[in-house]
This record gives sequence, structure tokens and C-alpha cells, in this order.
Amino acid sequence: MTSGEADVSRRLTSGPGTLLVWLYGVMVVGAVSRSAVQISTDFDRAPLAYSLSAVAGVVYGFITYSLVRGGETARKAALVCCVVELLGVLTVGTWTLVEPSAFPDATVWSDFGIGYLFIPVLLPLSAIYWLRKGALKGDAA
Repeated sequence: MTSGEADVSRRLTSGPGTLLVWLYGVMVVGAVSRSAVQISTDFDRAPLAYSLSAVAGVVYGFITYSLVRGGETARKAALVCCVVELLGVLTVGTWTLVEPSAFPDATVWSDFGIGYLFIPVLLPLSAIYWLRKGALKGDAA
């Protein structure tokens, strides 16, 4: 690992990065456990909603792993996943408002994450900022 990679790795999990890792970890547990129970007990009721919650949990897990792993490649992968996550939250959030009948039960991203105190929409915005800030500092070094 080069000195620059070590700096990026350290920056991703220091300061606000530590809070991001913690929040993403909480979201992994929340989304995966919620979807696992819903899929195993009542999948026929709302297969789209429960599947989207499972996908959200996987995305959160990958971002958490990437932040902890650190390095430039992991930072770029996490950044791409955060953008995809944000697009998912905005798409599903809008979809649940426009066509609520498509979601007989809520997903993690329903109504822009209202069931999770809007963390699903705020978290990727914060992470994108943090990851881009790390890239800018890494490029300047």
C-alpha cells in the first residue's frame, strides 16, 4: 500500500467517516433483518417492497465494507454505490408517493425513508460529500 492509499484509507474511516460507517452498519442490520423477516413470513403480500428492502440492505453492506476497507478503489466503488443508492431512494420515494398501490407495504426507501427518519436520503448525500472530499484531498497530495 502506498502512502497515498494509506492516507485515503485513514480518511475514509476517520472523523465523519466513522459516523458514516456506524450509520451504514445500522442500516445494514435494519434493512437486512426487516427484509429477511418479511420475505420469509409474508413475501406474497408485497414482493416488490420486500425485495427492494433486501437490495437496499446489500447496497448498505457493500458501502459499509468499502468504507472500512479503504483505498482509492474502494472509495470509488463506494462513491458509485452511494450515487446508485441515492437514485434508488429518489426513484422509490417518488414511486411510493405517485403510485402507493404498487407498495402494499413499505420499503426502506418508501417516502424517501420516512420510516427511518429520512436517513436513507440523507446518508448517501453525506457519504457522497465525504467520499468526494477524500478524493479531492488525495488528488492534491
